Amino acid sequence: MGKVLKRPTRIVYPTPAALVTCVDREGKPNIITLAEVFHPCIANPTMIGLAIAPQRYSNRLIRETREFVVNFPTVDLVEKVDGCGCVSGRDVDKFERFGLTPMPAEHVKPPLIKECPVNVECVLKSVQPIGYHDFFMGEVVAIHVDEEVLDENGNIIPEKLRPIVFVLGEYWSLGERVGRYGFSREKGAA
Repeated sequence: MGKVLKRPTRIVYPTPAALVTCVDREGKPNIITLAEVFHPCIANPTMIGLAIAPQRYSNRLIRETREFVVNFPTVDLVEKVDGCGCVSGRDVDKFERFGLTPMPAEHVKPPLIKECPVNVECVLKSVQPIGYHDFFMGEVVAIHVDEEVLDENGNIIPEKLRPIVFVLGEYWSLGERVGRYGFSREKGAA
């Protein structure tokens, strides 16, 4: 089977769907659904990137307060994830409308979302306009993980995490484990 050459466009590979929380100057929280969440650098300091269109309400809020929390939902929350992406926080309290619970963060003003098993607190370091979006680079200052999704060694159990991924306008869940880092070496293939 051959390959088809495609023009550069939005990625066609799955990316995590996330609920990003931010606050206005008075501390009123907002939620934006994003599938443009990237871990461009996992070293010290750990960084996370977001691509947000300039006209989005959360773009302005994050620029003004320079803080945000990336909340990774489970497949059980897919309707709420979609809903938070379909209405503007300018007009609606998304926590109230979609029945989500704000929890205080440790180091930033935007709240965690209790129903999401992983919450990543970030402080904004830079914003770079790129095409139709602005790329927000944030330094990770704290990570919260629900105990229920951890094994006895503190590692995430993927079957319990059940993240949502986004590809070509659709939400998907992940399937089965097909290997782990280094398994090919153990089999003599690497």
